[in-house]
Amino acid sequence: MSFEQCLEKGKIKEFSQGKALVPKELQTAEKDLSDGKEGFERGKYKWTTIQSYYAMFHSARALLYNKNYREKSHYCLIIALRHLYIDTGKLSGYFIESLQKGKALREDADYYDDWSQAGAEETLKLAEEFLSKAKELIKESSSIG
Repeated sequence: MSFEQCLEKGKIKEFSQGKALVPKELQTAEKDLSDGKEGFERGKYKWTTIQSYYAMFHSARALLYNKNYREKSHYCLIIALRHLYIDTGKLSGYFIESLQKGKALREDADYYDDWSQAGAEETLKLAEEFLSKAKELIKESSSIG
């Protein structure tokens, strides 16, 4: 599916209040990441995996809101990030791959009770990188525009 198809199907919508909600999304991402770290320290690897993915999701949503769009699908969120950030050279494909990997690990943990310490550790690392990159891109765009 393309970005245009996500728009046509209403899975991505223009959202004029997007920029105003960027700080809230980043704060939610930070909280999820913090909770994921705390869970990891306590050996709660399933929940670390889930919370780390949601830190990535809210970071990605902040990036989308920063462009005044909102998602109605995790899949189309990935499509939109590819269109708005990778195709424009602002974001490396590594970050989309990270988000997809985190999504898969979260789904395995959440839906199939299939998780591991190594998966939790990887998702936590990816979430830290993703949040850091999202903040960097948002800061750059606010200083430009």
